[in-house]
Amino acid sequence: MTTENTKPEAKAAEPNWDELRPQLTKLALELGPLVVFFVANARADIFAATAWFMGAMAVSLLLSWLLLRKIAVMPLVTGVVVLVFGGLTLWLQDDTFIKMKPTITNSLFAVVLLGGLLFKQSLLKYVFGEVYKLKPEGWTIMTLRWGLFFVVMAVLNELIWRNFSTDLWVSFKVWATMPITVVFTMFQLPLLQKYALEPEQPPKTA
Repeated sequence: MTTENTKPEAKAAEPNWDELRPQLTKLALELGPLVVFFVANARADIFAATAWFMGAMAVSLLLSWLLLRKIAVMPLVTGVVVLVFGGLTLWLQDDTFIKMKPTITNSLFAVVLLGGLLFKQSLLKYVFGEVYKLKPEGWTIMTLRWGLFFVVMAVLNELIWRNFSTDLWVSFKVWATMPITVVFTMFQLPLLQKYALEPEQPPKTA
């Protein structure tokens, strides 16, 4: 009896790899170009790293389409900004452009999200509406938090690249930005639980 009762529990505790695989693939595609950027900068210089970063970003977007059959809005916008500012960096041989890329990207996201709130539109819902089901108040709070988060990240990038070495800025970009984002995301879990929509009840049968 004991063995039979524990089997369902053990099975339920196992991770659902069918659901986790796309998320792990997405994480790898986002981290890959950053790791390439870090390694190239360590072995050569910021300009070689920028060229490799642009190529890795293009490959990442292509693989995202081939493997996941979609490209999320944020990686797409980031990729476009990388190609534009990376191109300017190589053309003018001025690393200021690639260093300002995170500032421009984060500021753009912040303006879009916070600007949408001024018109009573929680634009984050259009990005994550298929993943999370929240009440309108929950979407408003979530959008405000992410908008302010992007403002903080933009300011932080400006402070670091303007006051510290290129190597330190690259290390921050590769090894600190993602953990900070993950920790911030984890802190949003109570909000997701508090404002989650009640699951629809199946119609009662006579």
